[in-house]
Amino acid sequence: MKIFESANVRVILALTLIHFTGDFYSSFTSPLFPVFVEKLGLTMTQIGLIAGLSRFLAFIVQPSVGYLADRYQTRFFILGGLLLPIVFIPLTGIAPCFWMLLLFTALGAVGSSMFHPSVAGMVTLYARNHMGVAMSIFNMGGTLSFAVGPLFITWFVASYGLEATPVTMMLGLVVMLFLYRMVPMPQGEGLKKLGFIGSIRETIGPVWKPIFLIWLVMVLRALISQSFLTFLPVYYARQGYSLISIGTLVALFTVAGAVSGLLGGYIGDKIGYKPVFIVNFTLMTPVLFLFLNLTGKWIYPGVFLAGFFLLAAMPLGVVMAQELVPKGRAMVSSLMMGFAYGLGGILTPVVGKLADIFSIREVLFYVSFLPVLILVLVFFFPGRSTLDNR
Repeated sequence: MKIFESANVRVILALTLIHFTGDFYSSFTSPLFPVFVEKLGLTMTQIGLIAGLSRFLAFIVQPSVGYLADRYQTRFFILGGLLLPIVFIPLTGIAPCFWMLLLFTALGAVGSSMFHPSVAGMVTLYARNHMGVAMSIFNMGGTLSFAVGPLFITWFVASYGLEATPVTMMLGLVVMLFLYRMVPMPQGEGLKKLGFIGSIRETIGPVWKPIFLIWLVMVLRALISQSFLTFLPVYYARQGYSLISIGTLVALFTVAGAVSGLLGGYIGDKIGYKPVFIVNFTLMTPVLFLFLNLTGKWIYPGVFLAGFFLLAAMPLGVVMAQELVPKGRAMVSSLMMGFAYGLGGILTPVVGKLADIFSIREVLFYVSFLPVLILVLVFFFPGRSTLDNR
């Protein structure tokens, strides 16, 4: 591929490393929920609140940072944002109570929300004519970190204890020194003279209908994936699975998403993104039903299939939106990533409350019907000719 013949590959790989490092630390929280439940006596509602607050902060912070990133040339959002999860997520291991755990998680989530839109906006700038593949590689960095991170942190906590987690921040600080030298200054989009509303009118106004449709699909996708990712660790812990086994399940879930995202980006560049969406959401509900009915060792291939379909659409939604809004890449990336992810995640406490009332498995069973609704919306997506005309 020509993208790998360009000097820009170094920048794309550096941006992918940012994504990997930030999400590596962010991935520590979910697989440790069973340990936090045991240590602090948390309820499913409190677990949902921790997960939901992180998504809510993404919902609030990312659009604001995306707006600023399109106006100003600064590395503050990229490097400063990355520093927060590196420092504060490891501190969750020594949190003495629920509220301190919530605070440390929230500060890490703010940092994660800061670097995502700026970095995602830069990827397509350096990708040239291979936006789908480049965004999938970038997304794979984050997805793989959600595979490696749970394996690492569950092994680390099982070996050294929960109170030793602050030591892990040293890995990220070393990476920060490397990235400080490698990451270039972002390029603004010439929107500095426009206010927030003016920027939205200039960039999104002419195509707001397809952008809203893509965003709504990304919200519902986030609700499904975050419901599974948040509550499956606790569900399997109650079934008697070890912490390392749970980390392996989370890793398989996210590795599958990295594979499907890369494959979907490659196919989408060839035939268009809409057909990939249609196939993905057509098969998602049957796959999720199958997964929820598997037992024993079959849950491992089952969780791989679930992650493959649940996470495949993330990079494609971002690329479609960026092609529709080329002058506001960071802003529209924030809408498809943080704003959609955050709004979908805000409902996680509601899912947690329902799980307290009924059961985790029963709630996830009904959540699995949402891809049918999403499929209806996907049929109204713009086709390839519309995107090419932009």
